[in-house]
Amino acid sequence: MPAQDPKLISGNANLTLANAISRRMSMHRGMQVGLVDARVERFNDGEIFVEVFENVRGEDMFIIQPTSKPANDNLMELLIITDALRRSSAARITAVIPYFGYARQDRRTKARTPISSKLVANMMVTAGIERILTMDLHAAQIQGFFDIPVDNLYASPIFALDILHQFGGDMSDVMVVSPDVGGVARARELATRIGAPLAIVDKRREKAGEVAGMTVIGDVAGHKCLIVDDMCDTAGTLCKAAEVLMEAGATEVHAYTTHGVLSGPAVERVSASVLKTLVITDTIEAPAAARACANIRIVPTAPMFAQAILNIWNGTSVSSLFDTQTLVPIYEGLYPKGMWGR
Repeated sequence: MPAQDPKLISGNANLTLANAISRRMSMHRGMQVGLVDARVERFNDGEIFVEVFENVRGEDMFIIQPTSKPANDNLMELLIITDALRRSSAARITAVIPYFGYARQDRRTKARTPISSKLVANMMVTAGIERILTMDLHAAQIQGFFDIPVDNLYASPIFALDILHQFGGDMSDVMVVSPDVGGVARARELATRIGAPLAIVDKRREKAGEVAGMTVIGDVAGHKCLIVDDMCDTAGTLCKAAEVLMEAGATEVHAYTTHGVLSGPAVERVSASVLKTLVITDTIEAPAAARACANIRIVPTAPMFAQAILNIWNGTSVSSLFDTQTLVPIYEGLYPKGMWGR
């Protein structure tokens, strides 16, 4: 075990999650693990200023900062915090980025367009980040954009526990649905975990942000359909997919998405849709409207991130967290014990 304790520091993107991770780590270690005392603020012209009030020389530092909306401000906060720690002689700097912004710009789809996620990766490495811990990257190949270790956690084990709790362990009429062909691997992984069949909604786009048509591949009649995706942005595609599934004979439709971006009219669309529930995680701090919405539910990721940070600090396996039997004790207390082992 390393001599120095893990030290957490947070930007302003998701202080609620950072504090939750801190509390969980304190429970696991049996001693107080608090956030490093620092200030991250803006000058009148919008420039970001960081000051760390504690000694971090030789410390193993973990910066908790999703690069969600406003993406540019939160990204700059992350880079400037990193620079402050590096210049203060921190031993190692790990960026805990629950939601990795710019992940959708992972390839050139047209001429004369950037690969912005690669640019962001270069900026992080140049700033001094030595390891990345994130969750459900939009495209797995983004890990290859970094020349440093990248640990990509998955929300599907958490979703599997939640589904077993919500549906009482009876998977006979449950079907997992991928909202597009590109998400089949993610949906199949969850379907395998809960022992459910798989269907696909094939969508055609005429231009970005607009869906021209949808076709259901598979027989969803008489099933409770669970749409699985990595993010929900404006919720237009998600709500339309739910309508198509209901028209195809589904008894009810639920959605499980890792990152609740929830831009623009997303919350209103979900509230007015045929979706019975939309389950998101807390990788992005949910707006007040989402927390108040009757059919939006938030599941915590802090227990998984806390254990992953401790595993990195200890030099033990992070991939062990993908195993349900390993995850069950971490989430014990959040769900009734009667469901464990199903």
